[in-house]
Amino acid sequence: MGHPAAAPADVGLLAHARIRPDAAAIVFDDRTWTYRDLDDRARRFSHALAQVGVRRGDRVALMLENHPDTFAAMHACGRLGAVVVPVNIHFKADEAGWVVTDSGARAVVVDPHLVGSVGHLAGIPLLVHDDALEASLAAVPDGEVDPPEMIGDGWPTTMAYTSGTTGRPKGVAIAEDDFRRRAAGVAAGGLPWGIGPDDVHLCCGPLYHAGPSYWAQIHLALGATVVCMRRWDAAEALACIARHRVTTAHMVPANFQRILALPEAVRAAADVSSLRLVIHAAAPCPVPLKRAIMAFFGPEKVWEYYGASEGGGTVISPQEWLEHPGSVGRPYPGTELLILDDDGNPCPPGVPGTIWVRPAGSSFRYHNDPAKTAASHREGYFTVGDAGYLDEDGYLYLTDRKADMVISGGVNIYPREIEDCLLTHPGVMDVAVLGVPDDTWGEVLYAVVEPRPGVTLTEDEVVRWVRDRLADYKRPRVVTFVDTLPRDPNGKVRKAHLRAEWLARRDRT
Repeated sequence: MGHPAAAPADVGLLAHARIRPDAAAIVFDDRTWTYRDLDDRARRFSHALAQVGVRRGDRVALMLENHPDTFAAMHACGRLGAVVVPVNIHFKADEAGWVVTDSGARAVVVDPHLVGSVGHLAGIPLLVHDDALEASLAAVPDGEVDPPEMIGDGWPTTMAYTSGTTGRPKGVAIAEDDFRRRAAGVAAGGLPWGIGPDDVHLCCGPLYHAGPSYWAQIHLALGATVVCMRRWDAAEALACIARHRVTTAHMVPANFQRILALPEAVRAAADVSSLRLVIHAAAPCPVPLKRAIMAFFGPEKVWEYYGASEGGGTVISPQEWLEHPGSVGRPYPGTELLILDDDGNPCPPGVPGTIWVRPAGSSFRYHNDPAKTAASHREGYFTVGDAGYLDEDGYLYLTDRKADMVISGGVNIYPREIEDCLLTHPGVMDVAVLGVPDDTWGEVLYAVVEPRPGVTLTEDEVVRWVRDRLADYKRPRVVTFVDTLPRDPNGKVRKAHLRAEWLARRDRT
């Protein structure tokens, strides 16, 4: 995304609070927080954190729903030079406790109804987002006084925890100045989007997830207005776009599915004319779904990128995607990609392998896991275990995570290909395909299908749809129907949950 050595002086919360304090920073539940409001709130939070001992380099866990105070708490950490550790608000006590404990958090800021997930952790101060904390924040003197511990300028550094596909989630510890350099890259025109003070950005994803949080923070850093939804709702998202004249949005393919599933009258009445840019990522987007959402929003507006919390990635414009349908693009400026086989040899165009990325000026390590850090790095490149291939023009296509690849009868099968096939069925709303154990084949394909409302499907129909379009060995051997496919709010299917449910049913029979 481009990484200049330093950010421009007019980039960042403190800069905008100084030069344009009355400009709208965040709109939430139809209340507007100006840059002055957000800066003052962050200052008050920094006092509260300093009072419980937070200092430079300390980690602060945030288990908060979407709210302007979530941004304020992040920027308070930036003022103190502390590191933000977002915690998934859906985590139970064991999961949340792992993230807080593993990160070595010095304090936790938590919503009242989520205290049960972290309240058992002895010795870690809790700042509960309730009336008592509000009184404490209100008691901080008005004015420009910052806590004496302030050493930062409000730029938050985040240690996000990976989704834990192959085990306990791991903290991705990035360099302290990494976000600043990424924001500066966008400001300097690293991508041709021209984000600035005239933009209104829709944040419709959870702020504990890296993608929605990152793009919301980028817009704040560049002086735009962020319309923050409490939680995702397709009809409300369209209403927000029309009501606030939203110009940019960050979404995931699951958002697209829900928008397109709205009644035709709702979609026809939606005014999305203000939108100029819809950015999407986080999960593979099937070609038919991408074409449909481009037709809805406007074919020139929908951009896609591929990336990870660890850094680097690719981007593709709408025009390029129409020429290379299914691709996630070419590397960001300064980023390099390699596709290597299991022996570390480069794969020729069209042949899938492990994706290795070398980003410019960005570095990371896995917190408390030097072995995983070493295994994921080689000669300046890193991998998160995704698999894909490059075409002759250097465009990247994702096949699957290597951890999700199914080996059935000795043949490698990428579930995403079967998912993409089934999503072309007119009666299928959503689908996940994964491997489950089989005594004969080692693994077989298991399809979990969410039919469209009012549609009845049979297992034979699902299998026949795949057999008519793909090689016979790619057909699902087991099919289950569900009312709603379990997805995390970041759009990723909870395949480990689906596999565990299947194993439990098998063991009961």
